Amino acid sequence: MAKSDRQKLKLLALRDYFTQQTDENHPAPMAAILSHLASLGIPAERKSIYDDVALLRDYGMDLVLRKGKNGGYFLASRDFELPELKLLVDAVQSSRFLTERKSIQLIGKLERLGSAWEAGSLRRQVVVSGRVKNMSESIYYNVDRIHEALAANSGVTFRYFDYAPDGSRSYREGRREADPIALCWADENYYLISDTVSHGITHYRVDKMDRIALTGKPCRDTPERRSLRLTDYARSVFSMYGGEIENVRMRFHNSLAGVVLDRFGHDSILTPDGPEHFTFTAAVAVSPMFLSWIAGFGARAKILFPDSVAAQYQALLRESLAQYEK
Repeated sequence: MAKSDRQKLKLLALRDYFTQQTDENHPAPMAAILSHLASLGIPAERKSIYDDVALLRDYGMDLVLRKGKNGGYFLASRDFELPELKLLVDAVQSSRFLTERKSIQLIGKLERLGSAWEAGSLRRQVVVSGRVKNMSESIYYNVDRIHEALAANSGVTFRYFDYAPDGSRSYREGRREADPIALCWADENYYLISDTVSHGITHYRVDKMDRIALTGKPCRDTPERRSLRLTDYARSVFSMYGGEIENVRMRFHNSLAGVVLDRFGHDSILTPDGPEHFTFTAAVAVSPMFLSWIAGFGARAKILFPDSVAAQYQALLRESLAQYEK
C-alpha cells in the first residue's frame, strides 16, 4: 500500500488506538502514539496528531489530555462504562439459555467495548464452565424467527417437544399453530406468549420449539389478546406453568414480606394480620408449581381462600407424604 494510502488510515488507526489502548488510568503519551502509528507504517509528526485529535473530538470522541508526568491522551467516556459492562457480562454468563460457547463469544465481544485494561478486569470475573447451560444454539434462530413474525404480525407453526429421560426429544403430535404476542423471559427461560384457537392465551418454551415457520396469515384480533396485560400474566403464572386463574388470599409470616414483594411486585398491598403476619390477595394460575411455592414456606404460609384451592394444596401434600408412608 502506498504511503499516501496509509496516511488515509491514520484517523481510523488513532480512533482504534484511543478506544482499545487508553482509559483514565492508562493515558497514551505522544511518544507512544507516534510509535504505534509507525508500527502500522503510518509516519506522523507531533503537530499532525494535535490536528487529528481535534478532528476526533469533533467526531464525538471524548479525548482528554492529562498534562504532567505520566500524562497523555485518553478516552474519558464510552458508550458503556466498566460497571455496565460487568453487569452485562454477569447477565450473559448466568443465562441458562445461552450455550457455553455462545456465552464466551458474547463476553469476548463485550470486552471489546472497553479498553484492553478493562477487558482484563472483565475476563477475571468470567466463570462459565460447569454452569447449567442450554446444549443447543437453535434458540437464537428461534428467537430471530419469532421477532420476524411479531414484526410482520404473522402467525407461526412449529413442532413442540419434551425431553425423554435419556435426553432425546419426544415430539408432541402434529404441528402447532399460534399467533405470537410477545417474548417473555421468566425463570431463566425464554417463552413465547401467544393466542391460539385451541387453548386461547398460552405460552411455549422457545428452546422446545422446532421448525418454526411463518404462516403469512395476520394474527387474529381477539378480545383475550386485546385485554392481555403481559406483566400481570407473567406474575400470575408460576414457572410459566399454566392453570386456572384464581384470586387467592394467602397469609404469610412477616419474615416473608420481601419474598412476596419480589414475586408479585413492590406495588402489592400487604395487609397486617396480627403482630406477626400479613394477608395478601393475588390472581394466580393455580398449578402444582404455585402450590409447591407455598409448600416451600412450611407453616409460615397458608392459603385462606378459596376453599377449592386450599383443598388442592392439601391433596398435593397428601400425595407427597404417601410416598414415604410404610
